[in-house]
Amino acid sequence: MRHILLCVLALVLVSSRAQAAPPNVVMIISDDQAWTDYSFLGHEHIQTPNIDRLAAESLTFTRGYVPDSLCRPSLATLISGLYPHQHGIVGNDPPPPAGLDGQTSRELRASPRYLQRRIEYLRHIDNAPRVAELLKAKGYISHQSGKWWEGHFTRGGFTHGMTHGDRTKGGRHGDLGLSIGRTGMKPVFDFIDGAVKDSKPFFVYYAPFMPHTPHTPPERILKKYRDKTPHLPIARYWAMCDWFDETVGQLVTRIDESSLAEDTIILYVTDNGWINLEERSAYAPRSKRSQYDGGTRTPIMVRWKGHVQPKMDREHLASSIDFVPTMLAAAGLEPTKEMQGINLLDDKAVSSRKRIFGEILEHDIQHMTDPVASLRFRWVIEGKWKLIVPHPDREPNAPVELFDILADPHEQQNLAADNAQVVSDLTAKIDSWWNVR
Repeated sequence: MRHILLCVLALVLVSSRAQAAPPNVVMIISDDQAWTDYSFLGHEHIQTPNIDRLAAESLTFTRGYVPDSLCRPSLATLISGLYPHQHGIVGNDPPPPAGLDGQTSRELRASPRYLQRRIEYLRHIDNAPRVAELLKAKGYISHQSGKWWEGHFTRGGFTHGMTHGDRTKGGRHGDLGLSIGRTGMKPVFDFIDGAVKDSKPFFVYYAPFMPHTPHTPPERILKKYRDKTPHLPIARYWAMCDWFDETVGQLVTRIDESSLAEDTIILYVTDNGWINLEERSAYAPRSKRSQYDGGTRTPIMVRWKGHVQPKMDREHLASSIDFVPTMLAAAGLEPTKEMQGINLLDDKAVSSRKRIFGEILEHDIQHMTDPVASLRFRWVIEGKWKLIVPHPDREPNAPVELFDILADPHEQQNLAADNAQVVSDLTAKIDSWWNVR
């Protein structure tokens, strides 16, 4: 009898330890893809069967957003859990030092003084919370691949990675890491295999340079789209979305075939939107860098098999500022006091959220420490309403815009003049969130 009781106790202890083990985390980040450009969201031509399957297996928010429609600030939010004006990374490239104004990009890149300015700007990521660093408290190891602006991967708290960040050797926004996906998945797969072998919980940051330009899809994929449009640049972009989807399928399949599905949270988001021009591979107005949903909206997914019930949530709002709190909660950690996001796996928090906010910033950083100097627009979404408020110093001729984005998802009809009270109320809420006056 005593032997039986000891066996039962041992099983209970083993079960308890297993339940207490923190889940692995895989964050998949699409680069320059509109929220409409998935087959599960109704695109007529783009084929994304792997992302479609991931969405069907996830808690998927179709009303997902990033706060800014520019890659570097957006990616820093995904790592820090902070809005751009909080983490301080408010554009892609810092301003040139005094005396170097007016130089060409090539001349600036060759300037030791500008190189030092770029290095100095990395202080912002050094001073921000970084989820990879925070997860170390639970024994996690982590891997960076793909787009990464913040120098060597260790500056993001990663224990492993691909980006060296040396500006004198081509380091700007990913260098060696930008090959992931386009040339295979081996570095990520080797990391996962090593973590499993060492019985370590792991965090994977997979941010391939896809479907981002250069739009150079394999011909085997491009030929599926050549006859779907008279515009070859658009066909190339569509094929890039398909190619990216293929890599997502490879990564998710690796997790599943390694028997890690119930022990791994998979998160999905796009850093910012993209609408391709017809005549060349470049973004159109109202997409990347804009204040409109073509630049800021994205599907947001959380898959954790056996723990999270799949659901297509078309009602509630989600934001990329929620990713870090969600990851920390799953690992049994608390968010830092600055973080304003919620745990997306907390039903009560999701259902009680009333609004989300964002800020649109200049491509080139205007000031090393003052985020307001780079601010173009602030925006808020509450229920059916989206209010966009221009900053008068940066956008003196831009109107205040109010859209019913449920009835008008492509933001064609400005309703601000007919809804003055709504504009006033939402402006006050924007100011309460971040008052720039």
